[in-house]
Amino acid sequence: MKAVLSSSKLNLDSLGVAVVDPSPSPSPKRRGECVPPSLVVCPATPKGGSGRKGAGLSRDPQRGEWEGLGLPREIPKSLNLSLALTLALTLTLILTSGCAPQPKEKTPLKVFFAGSLIIPFDALEKAYEAEHPDVDAQMEGHGSIQVIRHVTEIHELIDVVVTADHALIPILMYQSRVPETNQPYANWYIKFATNKLGLAYSPQSKYAGEINADNWHKIIARPDVLVGIADPRFDAAGYRAFMALQLAESAYGKPTILEDMIMGRFKPSITAQEDNGKTIIHIPEIVEAKQNSGLVIRGASIQLIALLESGDLDYAFEYESVIQQHGLKLVQLPDAVNLGSEQYKTEYGQVQVRLDFQRFFSVKPEFDGDVIGYGVTIPTNAPHPSQAQEFIAFLLGPQGQAVMQANQHPLIVPAQAHNHETVPKRLQPLCVPMP
Repeated sequence: MKAVLSSSKLNLDSLGVAVVDPSPSPSPKRRGECVPPSLVVCPATPKGGSGRKGAGLSRDPQRGEWEGLGLPREIPKSLNLSLALTLALTLTLILTSGCAPQPKEKTPLKVFFAGSLIIPFDALEKAYEAEHPDVDAQMEGHGSIQVIRHVTEIHELIDVVVTADHALIPILMYQSRVPETNQPYANWYIKFATNKLGLAYSPQSKYAGEINADNWHKIIARPDVLVGIADPRFDAAGYRAFMALQLAESAYGKPTILEDMIMGRFKPSITAQEDNGKTIIHIPEIVEAKQNSGLVIRGASIQLIALLESGDLDYAFEYESVIQQHGLKLVQLPDAVNLGSEQYKTEYGQVQVRLDFQRFFSVKPEFDGDVIGYGVTIPTNAPHPSQAQEFIAFLLGPQGQAVMQANQHPLIVPAQAHNHETVPKRLQPLCVPMP
């Protein structure tokens, strides 16, 4: 302050600055420069310097004032010292106001995931961004098949792909190639979580007080009951629901459970046939439930939850984790049916769902019954592969596991990698080769 004030007199020359309005002829801005939005404060023109006429405010040597401000060259002694201090502070603010540090631009990380992960991945997004403030995790949930189609068919640039059926990744991504590079869209994945298929309902559902693990297949076949199933063309929960109905025939010794649910209810028909000891369920190009069929089809299983909560649906095939997360009632299906037990892996494999149309160009969409496993990978054309690896490392690490467990989603520990040798080195220590 001593350099600015002297005997209650403020001399603008002593500040070593002149106030210039940049609008008439702004000078080019160099990288790293910052300027106030309306005024630029520059070093004063030294005595004898020519300055730049018309460049802004200047001092009139005859009048002894600063033109445009009406200020005298020197503040009179009679001016109160506090006013001089106020003016000095104002000029200081002008000097610094335009040079505030600009926030660093965040790296957008696009994560497309299976809809059954919406609640845990919402919590995961918050936890990850808290640890990585330079990343904007852009999360989007879909049916698992649709997640992959965004990469391979719609050609969106996505950093992380997470599906509710790990087997979809080699079927739909290993066999499809990036047009620009002719590389496969993926050549590895990590299986990190599992689940069980269940039957969700609410206290308002018809026969809610009667349904149980022994009679559920009879209840949902009644003509006055509305049952929701995800579209098997887009969502793994959809084709798994048909698998479960077929597996229930053996588990309950009733050979028409699947037929009772699908016969005459779809246009065109969904059919099943035996082929060398395996039941093949054929899904047509159009999946449309007939009017008054008692069935409701939605593109993703998570979309059925709102219908259950509003009373517009009585029952829906959902994953147990999703049912628990939403506080709905659950009919636990037997292990021989729920696709969640390693003990019945062989029995699950006796059912296959085929999409009888060419939705995926040269890829043949045939999905075998198996223990439910969630898979994660990074597309080979991901725009931010390093950040994608960090996200997956967070998911597989202690913090990510804690988030998943807090949301009732069962994990596979340790995670298992397909083509472990091609998994990024950053992730290899977090998984083991798939048996």
